[in-house]
Formats: sequence, C-alpha cells, structure tokens
Amino acid sequence: MIDTETSPMLTPSEVVEHIWCPRFTYFMNVLMIPQFEDRRYKVLKGREIHKRREKENRDYLRKKLGVVNKEQAVYLASPKVRVRGIVDEVLFLDDGTMAPLDFKYTEYQERAFRTHAIQVTLYGLLIEEVYQAEVIRGYVAYIRGGSKVVEVPLSDEIREATGQILDEMFSIIHTGKLPRKTANRNHCIDCCYKNICV
Repeated sequence: MIDTETSPMLTPSEVVEHIWCPRFTYFMNVLMIPQFEDRRYKVLKGREIHKRREKENRDYLRKKLGVVNKEQAVYLASPKVRVRGIVDEVLFLDDGTMAPLDFKYTEYQERAFRTHAIQVTLYGLLIEEVYQAEVIRGYVAYIRGGSKVVEVPLSDEIREATGQILDEMFSIIHTGKLPRKTANRNHCIDCCYKNICV
C-alpha cells in the first residue's frame, strides 16, 4: 500500500499559485520559502467563510444540481493523481456520478476563472481515484456579492491541461531550475516573493 503522507504530492492551492506564476513552485517547493499566506486578508476571509458554510449548510442539498447526498470538508490524497487536498463538498448526484464543489470568496465574472476550473478538476480527479466513481463535472460557488454556482465540465481538454501543469511543477521540483516569471507583471505587485525574485 502506498503511503499518502510521504508520497510526493502537491495541493490544489499550490497548483493555483503555479498558474499565477511558475516561480511560486520554485520558491515554495525548491527553496522551501513559505509565503505566509496566513497574513493575507482574502485567505483569512476565505477560511472564515468555509468554516461558516460547513456549519450552516450541513444538511442542505442542492436539489437543482441533482444532489442526493454530500460530504463536507473531505481530505483526499492520491499518489496516482499526485495531489492531496481538502474538498469543500463531495456531491453524490442523482445520475450516479459524483462531483466536487469548491467555494470561492470571489465575485462571479460571467465564467469560471481558469485557476478555479483547474482546481475543481484536481478535486474531480481525486474523487474519481479515491471513490472509484465517475466524475464528469465539478462546481464552483462564487459567494462574494451574492451566490452563484457555476458548472465546470471535466472535459478531456481540461484534464490534459491539468496533467501538463502537474508535470511542469514536478519538473521544476526535481530539476531545481528557476522557471520563467509570469508574463503578467500585475501579478508581481502583491507577490510575497517580489523582493527576492530577480
């Protein structure tokens, strides 16, 4: 049996940071420099909302989505997927499939953000592996400024893109090579590593 606590795995949050800028992977996983995200307002606010949702929505089932049962705050890990993390909600659907639901303290912008779609895809892959169930979609709940649930199809394309991102991250970790900076310099403004990133 494979030990999920010592096998090399990444978290969905690390994958999102990598999409934001590949140098996050280098600073966090090669140089082992923490980003101290506990000091960031949005991180703290997001955690507070997650805790509140767990208590308030314990028995609530989203009938419009075909939910017949759910589990909340589920820790999942899979060396095959190469990811470990806590899924906000694991949904059991009336068509026999399962789906992840991830809460985001963000305003809805007419579509699911790419980072959120990749993150929910990772959770979907974990559910498939751990529960041995079919996952064809995931959901992102945007809860800032109201509440909007967006379906994310787990297409072959997004699954392949997610696998490529994981391959890229593990390549950085194994080679120790400094990757390119993000092309979007606006990402650098609020970056915790901007003072050491050359």
